[in-house]
Amino acid sequence: MPSSPTRPRVYLAGPDVFRPDAAQYFAALALACDALGMTAVPPFDGKEAGPDPARRIYEENMKLLRSADGVIANLAPFRGLEPDSGTVFEVGVAIALGLPVAAYGVPPGTYAQRAGTAGLVGRDPDGTLRDPEGTLIEDFGLPLNLMLACSVRFSDLATDALRVLAEVLGSAPAQRQ
Repeated sequence: MPSSPTRPRVYLAGPDVFRPDAAQYFAALALACDALGMTAVPPFDGKEAGPDPARRIYEENMKLLRSADGVIANLAPFRGLEPDSGTVFEVGVAIALGLPVAAYGVPPGTYAQRAGTAGLVGRDPDGTLRDPEGTLIEDFGLPLNLMLACSVRFSDLATDALRVLAEVLGSAPAQRQ
């Protein structure tokens, strides 16, 4: 792992860069990381991205991901039922790099239940879930697509995800008895 064993680096993935209070949000996560013996690595915001901002944001965030020891990811629905596609990409990169990922923000219940509540589900005579175009909706009882659900650890809140990651990375301060 690239960073010192005493202060793991945690990349903060999620669409939170689009929040109007992004700087404050990341500052709060950085404080929470610090309290758990970790260093927060917020994504590159692109404010000084130069002539090709999209390319620069991609390249800088890839460097940051490669420098991390773990990732927390906000996988809350973003502009629909699914998490932000950029965040999902970053989770995939992290998993491919062998980094532990803790996720938060996923609503309770299964993806199939949420799709049903949104009116996107019909059942075939055999009980198979389908969307209005006839495409299969997976129903494994998981909170998200199986590729995400089987590769990350879920928590309700960002602070809980950070605690999970601190335990996995061995940086969590000892609990007082």
